[in-house]
Amino acid sequence: MIHSVLTVAEIGELIRTERKRQRILQQDLADLSGVSLHFLSNLENGKATVEFQKVLLVFRSLGIEMQLTTRQTAGDRQ
Repeated sequence: MIHSVLTVAEIGELIRTERKRQRILQQDLADLSGVSLHFLSNLENGKATVEFQKVLLVFRSLGIEMQLTTRQTAGDRQ
């Protein structure tokens, strides 16, 4: 499934939704990812100052792959 996210809040919601879909408790995901429960809670709640490397650890633990694309501009469409 592909999700477009533009904010930290949307990333947090994606992580929370996937964690719950997999029936993983926050503490268990934190332990699996090597992050604190406090960090994971902040991430799921959209705190904008979370450490990006730790976000990637959580993604990996949930099996989420991230792909980045650039937006197409008018000049790129030719």
